[in-house]
Amino acid sequence: MLGICASGGYALTTAASDHRVQAVATVSCVDITSQFRNGVDGIQDPSVFQGMLDAAAAARTAEARGEGIGTFPIFPQTAGEARATGGQHGFEGFEYYCTDRAQHPRSAKLLTWSSVDRMATFDALCFVDQIAPRPMLLIAGSEAVTSWMSVEAFQKAKGSNELVWIDGASHVDLYDRNQYVQPAVDRLTEFFTFELGDEGK
Repeated sequence: MLGICASGGYALTTAASDHRVQAVATVSCVDITSQFRNGVDGIQDPSVFQGMLDAAAAARTAEARGEGIGTFPIFPQTAGEARATGGQHGFEGFEYYCTDRAQHPRSAKLLTWSSVDRMATFDALCFVDQIAPRPMLLIAGSEAVTSWMSVEAFQKAKGSNELVWIDGASHVDLYDRNQYVQPAVDRLTEFFTFELGDEGK
């Protein structure tokens, strides 16, 4: 199983409980709840998330009254706003998802407020230790502001696991910048070929 960004967190959670997963790897792994709760850099003021939970509760009440489903935008309107509110990581996310670089007409640009409180108690890294003895590979960019989540998963893991750094890469670089993607793909190929082949069994 392979997960990238938030699906990396989902992959770790799935691997912990589903023994059909023989080996799991992530690239730019994100625990989406940790990102909301603690910020992309892990140092967000706790009051920010508490305010989001207040908004989620109000939206849920409004929806129950028939006032419609409350949503908020995932991305700012401009690259300048993205950089101002999210720094370099925010700008790179905007550039990837909201420009011709990778945007798609059916890609989500809004999130429902009622999704926030559902995510509040999810913890993608809580049961990482249960993946062992099955192998785990984590790949992160050395410049990725989200890399602390890969480090945390690595530290919680038991058994055969590896954390690989892609020098110079940011979180988003590992989506489509070939000079960073290719080394990651090479290591993933080696990992899955060995672990799922005769040598790894």
